[in-house]
Amino acid sequence: MKRRNFIKNASLTGVALAVGNTLAHCATNSPKDNSSSATVIDKKIKVSLPLVIATWDVRQSTQRAWEELKKNSSSLDAVEQGCKIAEADKKNQTVGNGGRPDRDGHVTLDACIINKNGNYGAVVDLEHITHAISVARKVMEDTPHCILAGKGAEKFALENGFKAENLLTEASKKEWEAWKIKSNYHPKINIENHDTIGILAMDNNGDISGACTTSGLAYKMAGRVGDSPIIGAGLFVDNEVGAAVATGLGEEVLKTVGSFLIVELMRQGKTPQEACEEAIGRIVNKPDSNYKNFQVGYIAMNKKGETGFYAIHKGFSMSKFNDDKNENLPSDYYVK
Repeated sequence: MKRRNFIKNASLTGVALAVGNTLAHCATNSPKDNSSSATVIDKKIKVSLPLVIATWDVRQSTQRAWEELKKNSSSLDAVEQGCKIAEADKKNQTVGNGGRPDRDGHVTLDACIINKNGNYGAVVDLEHITHAISVARKVMEDTPHCILAGKGAEKFALENGFKAENLLTEASKKEWEAWKIKSNYHPKINIENHDTIGILAMDNNGDISGACTTSGLAYKMAGRVGDSPIIGAGLFVDNEVGAAVATGLGEEVLKTVGSFLIVELMRQGKTPQEACEEAIGRIVNKPDSNYKNFQVGYIAMNKKGETGFYAIHKGFSMSKFNDDKNENLPSDYYVK
């Protein structure tokens, strides 16, 4: 998979209100609406639906999501099914089964999912379960909580029929054993720290959902959690405005609440491309930013069906399925 070649200010009051409103509804179930239409989201702009975008060259995932949408399924079903393709791919060492372990040799997964109503479910530090994204959806739909962690998340998954598996493949195990000789923790740009697959979809009703799944940074400290399962950082969806998802060094995304920032910038009138570029600017312009040594990339879509993507360094890309065309597009970037 070619994706391995990578690894102005919003009102504080608005941030608090918007995040609070989303979290307050994290356990609310929403009915599926499968009605089909040739959708006009904006009176001035005709949108060709459905639409799927994803971080990296994951065209098998966007293909699967598109197939779901063409059956007139919801955007929520589409993003889940798209993520499951990557999670089951043992050759993909940054997601699901086959992911690179932490420094103690344990493969731990993080994932989150957000539906059209802003309801949110996540798992962090989950072991032995391939499809972390599906467990996250179960948390959202079948519990009063937003996030389950560690052994609690695993217990919940097993109780709900998920199969326990050894996620450490021979390939990842050999790399980890070689790494232990020096134990030098130094994530490489465009390789180790592009540890996320994020998918955004808009269905035939014009409803947006998003999902994000990862095995995290290779050889991370045990218990480390990045941005991917954290609402507003790795992923944010506001069905009235749009959605965004992040990839790259999660610590830097967490510090700037990047995905929420992008959605709020789009609410203020910026295009998805402008918003992604502004979010990267927030990272690289920090006084103590060490941005030359790490990568972050964002993708976004708005309610009009416009899309955008941008990264700090060369190498990031976005997969896009629209108008019966599944393509991978290289991203523009900050460091020329």
